[in-house]
Amino acid sequence: MNRLLSLILLVALPVLAQAQKYEFTHDDTLRGSITPERAWWDLAFYHLTVRVQPTDSTLSGATLIRYRVLKPGQTLQVDLQRPLRVLRVEQDGKKLAVRQDGNAYFVTLTKPQKPGQTEAITVQYAGKPRVAKRPPWDGGLVWSRDKSGNWFIATACQGLGASAWWPCKDHMYDEPDSMAISVTVPEDLMDVSNGRLRRVTTNPDHTRTFDWYVVNPINNYGVNLNIGRYEHWSEEYAGEKGPLALNYYALSDHVDSARTQFKQVPKMLKAFEYWFGPYPFYEDGYKLVETPYLGMEHQSSVTYGNHFRNGYLGRDLSRTGWGLLWDFIIVHESGHEWFANNITYKDVADMWIHESFTNYSECLFTEYYYGKEAGAQYVIGCRANIRNDSPIIGIYNVNHEGSADMYYKGGNMLHTIRQLVGNDSTWRQVLRGLNKTFYHQTVTTNQIEQYMSQQTGLALKPVFDQYLRNTKIPILEYRSVAGGFQYRWTNCVAGFAMPVRVCVGESGPYYSLTPTAQWKTLSAKNETALTVDANYYVLIKRVE
Repeated sequence: MNRLLSLILLVALPVLAQAQKYEFTHDDTLRGSITPERAWWDLAFYHLTVRVQPTDSTLSGATLIRYRVLKPGQTLQVDLQRPLRVLRVEQDGKKLAVRQDGNAYFVTLTKPQKPGQTEAITVQYAGKPRVAKRPPWDGGLVWSRDKSGNWFIATACQGLGASAWWPCKDHMYDEPDSMAISVTVPEDLMDVSNGRLRRVTTNPDHTRTFDWYVVNPINNYGVNLNIGRYEHWSEEYAGEKGPLALNYYALSDHVDSARTQFKQVPKMLKAFEYWFGPYPFYEDGYKLVETPYLGMEHQSSVTYGNHFRNGYLGRDLSRTGWGLLWDFIIVHESGHEWFANNITYKDVADMWIHESFTNYSECLFTEYYYGKEAGAQYVIGCRANIRNDSPIIGIYNVNHEGSADMYYKGGNMLHTIRQLVGNDSTWRQVLRGLNKTFYHQTVTTNQIEQYMSQQTGLALKPVFDQYLRNTKIPILEYRSVAGGFQYRWTNCVAGFAMPVRVCVGESGPYYSLTPTAQWKTLSAKNETALTVDANYYVLIKRVE
């Protein structure tokens, strides 16, 4: 076996072993890969027009898809999940031939598609969309009623995909530059979607149409409908980029509670603009909207169902008490405006970019208001939720996300990296720099890793490999020897040599060590034990 082949197998075997745990379908590939029928065109604009009919739980409407031709191609893939169906596709008013393959529709274009030109198609659709079973995790359409019996309807489709309720290019690598959303509902209801409300039209058939417009790029699962008997109020936040419009929507029965709880929004914005830079969507404003499920990070239309209580449904996920001082959904889901909506993964396998940074944002929010030690206690307390069941990074090109450890383990990985940086000003600039450098972009893990390594001056690849691509937690082994200790890293990936801060004895002194897989020696007379600074997510073990 030659050296190159050995290297290829060394890299490939862990991925193959992971893939063997799952069975992927043809639908998974059509959804999760940049197919040839997607690659030749670039999204420019969507206009989604949808009529919501609560009495029979149906949707009907159309998506105008405007795109730029990157290279010649005559077959275009549009996605729409069953049981919804595409009725007709047109270009320049002419009906086009369409072939369905599962949840993908392949449109044959008759007009020559010339590179550099901008073209458009219109996709008409209708049917009963998938009903959400456990939103937002097992999503779709939520058809519910409020306490007065009025319809209370919402969408939640992360993971499942936006094509669960509207025709689109359902892959995260490509976003439109802007989007219009026109939603028609019964006249006694209101729709709240993304961006700014341009007009409300009363129709002769006892319906109203709400026209929303998003001027920024938007990821597909961030598009949402929220329909109910809402009351609305607003305020203005003086932010880093100037005045930011804040709009709030809650059911009539809950307005008093919502007005009190939603006062946390300006506090959230103050903390996150400090850590991450300006709110990324000033032009579209910020909305917080009550929904019949827990909540989601829909861009400029954050949804809320935490029952107007602090914590996560009244619980502190860190078990430290700090998580009961603020509303988890307001903080966490709004944190996604920076990490998910501003910086968006290209492939769902890299979902950690959304969830790890946003989990860590909870720590940073706590630190901003209650001090650095409080923030550290919060993120460390969340370690009890880590399972180490499978790698955080999923399998690429098959719509597969990695372990849910992307939340708590990912947050603790970032907290550990902060210790390696050792300078809070530098760390803050790294976080702000990420949001500036990748502003309104879709990215890969490799881009994030390289940026953080370059900006910190640290060789972070083994650290990312350890925590994102491996389930093992590094163990600092040590043993007593004459005049001190010997120590080394075990249970770690090749090349892992992460520095770590340790305490000798019960009260010090403290040392910064750089262990490797080989034994090293630390001089320390008359001491028998080492402990590791708890801010590092590692284990320590005494061996004989």
